Amino acid sequence: MPSTTSPHVRAIPIGGRPGDQPLAIVERLQAELQAGLTAEAEWGAERALLRAMIDQVPDYLFVKDLECRFLIVNTAVAHIHGFRDPDMLIGKTDFDLHPFDRASGFFEIEQAIIETGCPMIDMEEVVVDAETGKRRWLSTSKVAMRNDQHQIIGLVGISRDVSVRKRADLLRDEQALVLEMIAMNSPLEEVLDRIVRLIEAQLEGVLGSILLLDESGNHLKHGAAPNLPPDYCRAIDGVAVGPKAGSCGTAVHRRTNVVVSDIMGDPLWADYRELAAQHGLRSCWSTPILSHQGAVLGTFAMYSHGVREPGNFETDLTDMATRIAAIAIERKLAEDQISFLAHHDILTGLPNRSLLKDRLVQAMLQTERHNPCVSVVFIDLDNFKSINDSQGHSAGDELLKIVAHRMVECVRPVDAVVRLGGDEFVILLVDQPEGSDAISVTLDRVRTAISEPITIGGRVFHVTCSMGVATFPHDGADAETLLMNADAAMYKVKEAGGDGFQFFTVQMNITVHERLALQDAMRDGLARSEFYLLYQPQIDLKSGEIFAVEALVRWRHPTLGVVSPDRFIPLAEETGLIVPLGDWILNEACRQNKAWQDGGLLPVSVCVNVSPRQFQDKNLIKNVTSALTESGLSAEYLELELTESLVMRDVEQAIATMKELQSLGVHFAIDDFGTGYSSLSALKSLPVSRLKIDQSFVRNLAQDEDDRTITAAVISLGQRLKMKVIAEGVETDEQLTFLRESHCDEIQGYHFSRPVEAAAIAALLSTD
Repeated sequence: MPSTTSPHVRAIPIGGRPGDQPLAIVERLQAELQAGLTAEAEWGAERALLRAMIDQVPDYLFVKDLECRFLIVNTAVAHIHGFRDPDMLIGKTDFDLHPFDRASGFFEIEQAIIETGCPMIDMEEVVVDAETGKRRWLSTSKVAMRNDQHQIIGLVGISRDVSVRKRADLLRDEQALVLEMIAMNSPLEEVLDRIVRLIEAQLEGVLGSILLLDESGNHLKHGAAPNLPPDYCRAIDGVAVGPKAGSCGTAVHRRTNVVVSDIMGDPLWADYRELAAQHGLRSCWSTPILSHQGAVLGTFAMYSHGVREPGNFETDLTDMATRIAAIAIERKLAEDQISFLAHHDILTGLPNRSLLKDRLVQAMLQTERHNPCVSVVFIDLDNFKSINDSQGHSAGDELLKIVAHRMVECVRPVDAVVRLGGDEFVILLVDQPEGSDAISVTLDRVRTAISEPITIGGRVFHVTCSMGVATFPHDGADAETLLMNADAAMYKVKEAGGDGFQFFTVQMNITVHERLALQDAMRDGLARSEFYLLYQPQIDLKSGEIFAVEALVRWRHPTLGVVSPDRFIPLAEETGLIVPLGDWILNEACRQNKAWQDGGLLPVSVCVNVSPRQFQDKNLIKNVTSALTESGLSAEYLELELTESLVMRDVEQAIATMKELQSLGVHFAIDDFGTGYSSLSALKSLPVSRLKIDQSFVRNLAQDEDDRTITAAVISLGQRLKMKVIAEGVETDEQLTFLRESHCDEIQGYHFSRPVEAAAIAALLSTD
């Protein structure tokens, strides 16, 4: 019959050893049986200790046989697969636990290890935790398991949960990508969409949304919500801001975070509860997106299908998301503002000269197709200078805004009112019938409206205007001719005493002859050395020292006296005389700077303006090189100032020319920044070391919030692009204080010095 003894006990004959007594035999049998039981208990204790050891390890440990069936697993492996007892996993394969595609991938890798004996070290795997339903990233190593004969009998694996590190890596990479999108001027909707997806990738079961505050500040409009139901997004687009306007509208109203853990029971959602229920949304946490100045730009919200509140991780992610979103939104607002200012007058908000030409050309094309008339009305306020001089620029600016508004009210929406600058305006009248009657009615309405009394600061002003009219195609075949002829007609009214309007006639060509006379005088003036340079210092705000001077040309005519640059520079540009004049300025500025240095003065840069015609001249590089060579001035002390509009005419050619000059050591600055339009992606490609904020932004820094916002945005933009930023036209302590607080790098203006002669600069440098 089968033995009933333990397999660890050696069987011995019942008879025992020769000479043994029966009692001795029984005692010996009992001793050996006890020894066997002790060995089995020790083996069981060792297995229990091994189990306790591997179960204490937080990593995932497992052993598989040659057919990739689990032989040994620790508790961590069992739990991630949804089993409480590790023994319940024994004999199973990955095909019993994972989707087929994922299990097939595991199987192929493990079979390759078993067949070749080559280990797999630190391979990244993604699994779904059966207990939580969340994805987990594992760093897994698998090696072949061998017996005493070095034969492969299975494999051993260990996996470490690297989900936290992986999410941190993904978060960092996505943050870098979003910031790169912002720097590359990607559309705002794409940037915001990416931010929301970034957050959603970090959290399970959370849907993100960004709403933007509209211009009125009373409603929120759709920004980005890639995974919220489209019907829900459309329903909340335009949601009002208020004390009980859901999480987002309330967050803007309160200017603080609003956490609603259960939409169904929170009074803030009373008006939107049914909408949320339709789409299975149960909780919503909203945070206002604030600008660097504390203004609300929009909201960032997280929705969940369950009742819950955010933890510390969600809160940290929200803070990060709102900061990046604020950067993107502020960048877009600043770009829109700069674009608007490129085509609109800052003071009145009217279209400016560049937009006028575009609209006039389009209107002329429409006229050629459909035969309506297009008229250009050139308007100049009478005696405006006396108001400005007696009451100050603030009163003058206020008067201009009132007059601009009145003119807009007098024309149709299809027409356009444009401010050219100063007190000069243009009205573009389109789709006009043949004849002057309809135009006369409109002009009389404008004249009457402007002449209505204007009260500013308790004083009443009576303003009149002079208007000149030119009509396409009778008075000019192109935009320039029309504007010139309308201007000539307006001056005819001025000569007659103002306060009226005049249609263009051939006799007005006398103005053209006067311009020709001035052109000849300029040509003679160059030959007779009537032009001279003044220099205006540029100051480093941190050190207070002069680091550069700008060369400014003046003309002393033998009979006309000192002619304003505003009068002869535009004419020189139009006629091409700006090229020889610009060459003289360049040579004289370089010569003078070298003379200062040879006199032992502190070396500074000299800044020379380059006109569009001069920049396009094929001899520009040759002329710059010649000026440096003949003067002996090192190229590092020459800076050429270019306008935005000049560079944007042909960006690629401009970059090529600038880089060739840069290779000599010459520096570049963008002059009058903000008055033209430049693509930010193009701007960052230019070899420019300095941005110059136009004085039109600086003039009203103390009073105008818009000017302060724009100036701060330009300073931030320039410095982010690794450029120095200089503000020109600085005249008051208030302007200087704001620029210091906004971390502007440099200034130029009457606050420090007017443009002065070379000797005065030498005196300043000797004491600096």
